[in-house]
Amino acid sequence: MTRMVMPIDRESLVNMLRNPGVPSSDFDLNRAFQPKSTTPLRPAGVLIPIRETSEGLRLILTKRSSALKHHPGQIAFPGGRVDPGDRNHIDAALREAHEEIGLPAAQVEVLGELPTHQTVTQFEMFPVLGWVSGDFTAVAELGEVSEIFDVPLAHVLNPENFRIQSRRWRGQMRSFYTVPYGPYYIWGATARILRGLAERAVQA
Repeated sequence: MTRMVMPIDRESLVNMLRNPGVPSSDFDLNRAFQPKSTTPLRPAGVLIPIRETSEGLRLILTKRSSALKHHPGQIAFPGGRVDPGDRNHIDAALREAHEEIGLPAAQVEVLGELPTHQTVTQFEMFPVLGWVSGDFTAVAELGEVSEIFDVPLAHVLNPENFRIQSRRWRGQMRSFYTVPYGPYYIWGATARILRGLAERAVQA
């Protein structure tokens, strides 16, 4: 049965965030591989930047450098770990977005937050939904980001565009969400967080 997605604009995005939702993790589809480590999770703030264009609302994403230690080459939101100088994870998300893609914090209106997401690499991601106003020149941070691009927000808010796939990781088969778009293979934590947002966009 086809599920209808409500029309998306700034107001509807704010309304979707009124439902607090539940935290997610890389282990949601892999219950047999629950983390055994007692090490505290490292907090990271990530920005989900939405901007209005002549083609409709678009989501800005990055492709991580293949030289990075964590999640090399993957599609990701701009963001990173919370540094001692950050007041909170929102500050971290805005700072990292400026560093990674050249997006000034002054051009981002924070609409709200999504539930946290735990990664297999022991990060606790705090997703921040941001409304980008005006134009900015996207500049990729050398060594961190290999590409900056955007996708139609409507594409990643449609649950029917998501799939569950599997691959072998460290000798074990792991399952994960994907939501490919053109040449971009969006999967893992990024797809899982978007899947949670997509569920909110579906009319009851």
